Amino acid sequence: MKIKISFLLIVFVILLSCQKNNTTDSPEIKEGMIKVAIFYENAEGKTFDMDYYSNKHMPMAASLFGDALKAMIIDKGMANGTPDLPVPYLAIGYFYFEDMDSFKNAMGPNSDQLKADVPNYTNILPMIQISEVLTVE
Repeated sequence: MKIKISFLLIVFVILLSCQKNNTTDSPEIKEGMIKVAIFYENAEGKTFDMDYYSNKHMPMAASLFGDALKAMIIDKGMANGTPDLPVPYLAIGYFYFEDMDSFKNAMGPNSDQLKADVPNYTNILPMIQISEVLTVE
C-alpha cells in the first residue's frame, strides 16, 4: 500500500509540474526555437552542487550568451518514476535560442569557459542534446 501511495504522489507531482505557467515573468518559448538540454546523470560516486550551478554557473552562461539566450530553465531531480529507485538525473539545464545560428554564435566563443567551470560543481560528464521545439502550449 505504501508503494502505491508513493507512486500516486509521484504521478501527482509530475502532472502538477506539467501545467502551463501563466505568470508574466515566464520565458517566451516558441515553436521552432532551439533547445539545448544538458543532462547530469546520477550514478554511484557522482556529486552535484546545485547551489553553485544555479547561482554561479548558469548565470555566468546567461551573461556570456547575452541577448541570444531567450530562456533558461533548471530541473533538479527529485524522484524516479519507479518508487525506491534513485533519480536518473541529478539536474538538467536548458537553454533556449531563437535558431541554430544564434546558438552556434553564442556557444562557440564561450564553450571553453563553460567547460572549464564544470569541475566547480560536479564530477559528472554532462550529456548534451540539441533539439528543435515542436510544440508549445
